[in-house]
Amino acid sequence: MAVLSELLEESSSSSSSTHSQSSSTHGQSSSTDAYRYDIFLSFRGLDTRQSFIDHLHKALIDANISTFLDDEEIETGEDLKPELESAIKASRGSIIVLSKNYATSTWCLDELVMILEQRMTSNHIVIPIFYHVEPTNVRKQQGSFGDAMSKHKHTMEEETDAYKRSQLAQKMDRWNKALTQVANLKGNDANGRPETNFIEEIVMDIHRRIHFPLRRAQPPLLGMDCHINFITSWLKDASLHWADILTISGMGGIGKTHLAKHVYELHRYEFHTRSYIENISRRWDGNFNGLLDVQKQLYDEISKTSSIKVHDVSMYTSKIENVLARKRVLLVLDDIDSISQLDALLGSKGFHPGSKIIITTRNKRLIKNCTLFKTNNNPKHQNIFLQGLNEIESQQLLCFHAFTGNRRNVGYGEVLDKLLKYCQGHPLALEVLGKTLHNRDVSYWEGYIEGLKEETSSPINNVLRMSFNSLTSNNDKELFKYIACHLVGIDLHVAETILNACDIITSSGIINLIDRCLLRIGLRNELEMHQLVQEMGRWEVRQESPHRPWNQSQVWCHKESLKVLKRKMGKENIVGLALDMRMIEGEKLGASFELKTDALSNMDSLMLLQLNYVHMDGSYDKFPEELRCLCMHGFHLKFIPSDLPMKNLVALDLSHSNIESFVSCYRNTQRLAKRQKSDGLCRKDKRWLGSLKILNLSYCKQLHSLGDFDQLPALEMLIVRNCIRLVEVCESIKQCVELILIDLSYCNKLKRFPTTRGILKKVKTMLLDGCNIGESQIKIGDMDSRELCKANNLGTNTRTSSSSSAIVGDLKFFTNSLLSSLVTLSLTNSNLSTESFPMDFSCLSMLEYLYLDGNPMDSLPNCLRTLPRLAILSLQNCRKMKYVEHPPRTLKLLLLDSLRKPYVEKVVFDPDMSPLLFYSNPMYFPSCLYEIQGMIKIQPILDVEEKLLCSLGWTNLDFLNKMRNGTDSSHTGSKTSKIQMIYEFGIFSTMYKQEEMPSWFTLRSMGPSISFTIPSSSSSPNNLRGLNFCSVHTLILPYAYEDEYEDKYDQFPKTSMITISNVTKNRMWIYERYLDGSFQNCWIVLSHWMFGRTEMEGGDHVTITVTDKYNQLTKECGVSLVYDHEEEEEDILGYYKSWNHIIGGDLSHFQTTTGAYILNHHSYFSFGICLYPYHRQFIADGPDYQAKEMCCFRALSPSKPDIMQEYPDFKL
Repeated sequence: MAVLSELLEESSSSSSSTHSQSSSTHGQSSSTDAYRYDIFLSFRGLDTRQSFIDHLHKALIDANISTFLDDEEIETGEDLKPELESAIKASRGSIIVLSKNYATSTWCLDELVMILEQRMTSNHIVIPIFYHVEPTNVRKQQGSFGDAMSKHKHTMEEETDAYKRSQLAQKMDRWNKALTQVANLKGNDANGRPETNFIEEIVMDIHRRIHFPLRRAQPPLLGMDCHINFITSWLKDASLHWADILTISGMGGIGKTHLAKHVYELHRYEFHTRSYIENISRRWDGNFNGLLDVQKQLYDEISKTSSIKVHDVSMYTSKIENVLARKRVLLVLDDIDSISQLDALLGSKGFHPGSKIIITTRNKRLIKNCTLFKTNNNPKHQNIFLQGLNEIESQQLLCFHAFTGNRRNVGYGEVLDKLLKYCQGHPLALEVLGKTLHNRDVSYWEGYIEGLKEETSSPINNVLRMSFNSLTSNNDKELFKYIACHLVGIDLHVAETILNACDIITSSGIINLIDRCLLRIGLRNELEMHQLVQEMGRWEVRQESPHRPWNQSQVWCHKESLKVLKRKMGKENIVGLALDMRMIEGEKLGASFELKTDALSNMDSLMLLQLNYVHMDGSYDKFPEELRCLCMHGFHLKFIPSDLPMKNLVALDLSHSNIESFVSCYRNTQRLAKRQKSDGLCRKDKRWLGSLKILNLSYCKQLHSLGDFDQLPALEMLIVRNCIRLVEVCESIKQCVELILIDLSYCNKLKRFPTTRGILKKVKTMLLDGCNIGESQIKIGDMDSRELCKANNLGTNTRTSSSSSAIVGDLKFFTNSLLSSLVTLSLTNSNLSTESFPMDFSCLSMLEYLYLDGNPMDSLPNCLRTLPRLAILSLQNCRKMKYVEHPPRTLKLLLLDSLRKPYVEKVVFDPDMSPLLFYSNPMYFPSCLYEIQGMIKIQPILDVEEKLLCSLGWTNLDFLNKMRNGTDSSHTGSKTSKIQMIYEFGIFSTMYKQEEMPSWFTLRSMGPSISFTIPSSSSSPNNLRGLNFCSVHTLILPYAYEDEYEDKYDQFPKTSMITISNVTKNRMWIYERYLDGSFQNCWIVLSHWMFGRTEMEGGDHVTITVTDKYNQLTKECGVSLVYDHEEEEEDILGYYKSWNHIIGGDLSHFQTTTGAYILNHHSYFSFGICLYPYHRQFIADGPDYQAKEMCCFRALSPSKPDIMQEYPDFKL
């Protein structure tokens, strides 16, 4: 997403002659290296020099078209100057302006002859312009052209020198033929045309016909190929029934302007009216004259006039919207940051059909709020959000500027990696820092990187601050500072709860930050912020008191926080402070060192406090009473101090602490009194944590009981992960009616949980990962799980033993009683088998996300199929899982992948299954039945029905007959003993050991390729069903030498690659066959390709090529065409044709930018197509990596194509 800004210098420059004054306009020439000029102008100065030619020449200059224009008149009869001959030959094309007196000039006629000769010999482009003359008069030499030719003939006849007369006669003949020839070419007629519009059409025609390589003027962008392709397709949309607006959004410096400028330069000449307005916000910036200047520029460019500047914004808006309503325009508005700018520049009347408007902005929601979208003229709108470069692209850009190359210099690896991590793919940062560190040694890099965080006036920071300064609300600015200093990485709901308690409005504030690309929400719902943006936010806080952190509102630097607390310099201005002793490097803290609690006594406004692994000594009543969030990881006491002021706390995090209990609600009064006395928890105010909404006691290894929930009436989130000694949860939890999340993951010794049937109605999420529910004997209320199962008369699976009925009771309790409101349920690593599951999950009618990873299930439990809203089902690392049959049709995401080798052998979908995202590991060398319906099917070929093989045209296969008779010994005793049939993408294939291809392959060719023409329908009356292709392979390099080719892994395919190209229809399929085994000597690959009429038909010329693996060689290949048989009533291939992602079906995810298809099983699970060197012999154009959305998988083709969804919405 960044520009490689080094431009190639023009190799040629204009030259002057001592006896003529010729001009050529270069600028950033779009000519190729083989040409000096784009256009040669041939004209009669007497007719057009001061009018049409002057205007045309200026338009060509403005369009960056290198043009040769001769300024000197030559008397009739003089020979063509040598420099003009050279200029014609050095031009890509010529414009011939045929005017009334054109033919009176022998020089013009000589130019015409040479131009047409050049056209015949070098594809010279010729564009005739009939300037107020009739093409017929030119063609037949009539009118003024007839008069001129008569005068030339008279001159010839009066010539007394026989040789000269002969030469003139020959010239006359060439002139006459040239005039006839040029009049027969497709030209442009100026008669009755407004000259400005006519000239604009000519310039557009030149760009279209000469195909200027504009990338010379606008260098290629890194990481932008996918976006450029999308915008190009969007701009070329043939539909003219509406206008379109495209928003390119992203944080400052991410490449929005470069992308917009690039596509504008590529396509501006496809529009009669166009305008590119750059840096609008900077020019605007509250300056009234700046606003008017922008409006005037836009109006002048789209109206094609030079207007008198007015001083009324509304008047300019009216003039602009009138033009936009009546003209088809291409308009780029760069750097828009307010609704007022959009309203002033676009108005409300709408656009002419076919117009395209591109807007770059840091505020991605801005466009939807402008006046235009509140009228009936609501245009179509799309958005592209730029997120930065990936690691490879980042390194290329940084190295380009730092080392003038795409690779790092020797010895710079470590410092370069640090800088890449710091920039996090931000193009402007990579460019600026790369240029700054150019030609510097490693030690300079190290010192510079250390000082980066103290940088205050860098261009990077200044660009990013523009988004911050555009925030109109002080609330939003304070919100940004809070998050930048303390809350990055925190769950969104947790952060909102804390910030709202700090009187920060988050409902609109967070949306505003996201809209301005200052904040994003991660896949796990956590707050994310680019590191450079975070540092900019912290820099804003530091400006409150650059050298005295105790005078700042936020103190986040751990060393500074320690300094403030040690010296007791904290003041009431501090609202947030963070100290984590593990983050302080090199600090010598003696064993006797400790912080006093009174260090916080003067911080009356402190609301956010983090004291991780800090040993505090003294009375806790010195803690500020205004605390809203208290985080004390590694808290050293075994109980919560009774004097700690917590009435205003909304979030308490005591993770990794030594606390033993959080309880004062034992039924046994003696135990209660003893516990209250020892823990110091006996308080007069039972609501001692009445405001607390979030309680986190995770990883408290000494914690054995949870209680006192009656003092937590507002509690919303209870997080108690990995408390390995926790044995009971108090009955009082039933009083926490506001609970929305319960996380007891990996509390595997939990023995007591209260009955909460119908009480906790707001719980949306329950996480019970690693609780060994499959083996547990949790006592629920006053009954253990066996009694509960019996009392509720719960049915169990007939395969379940008596010992497992309690397990069913446990899970049934959670789903039928506590969890009826659940949206998310996670039972990962809970030792649940298929038999352990209850038979009924109908009570979970609200469930959308279910995680069952790491459980010993062998098939999909029946109860899951009844869940009416399930959107995400995760079965990752369920290593005993063999079959997943008919998952809920509502799924939008199915996860089956494994950290080790894949385990699932068969996946079958419901015919009415909605499109979904599907993740699974490919299974290599499967030795038995393996099928993912709609994706791939593998089975032993001996199990394939005979009638299916016959339908494919696979008859009399010697190896198969021998295997059936038990006489084949070539395929025994090895991992390939079971020869398999593979079906994917509409292609059947098998591989077996043999040296000769089947006899019924009559069309053969030695070597790896074959070409043929499909017979016409007259010679083959039946429909073409498909074709069989066979190739014979041999090993040329022993496997022992494979290590020598490790560094050339991308030079060869991993298995033999088959490319079929229909030359006639310009269609291509590249099939990288599923890897299922290998042979040592000679073997056959046999494949059947199902084609329809749209892919192959009579008369088509077809080529097939095999690209071998590095150590293999194709000896011979053959083709056999397969036609329908009239006597066949049953469509044996019907099931296979019903698959969706096959040739003739939906292969959009596998299609490259050139239109070719790369059919590779791995592409189902990837976000793009990689073009390796072995692809380039077939696909010369396009980027090496072509980004795609994850494949929207649909097993079976829908009956109605219009119900296909492009991409299902889902949440993680």
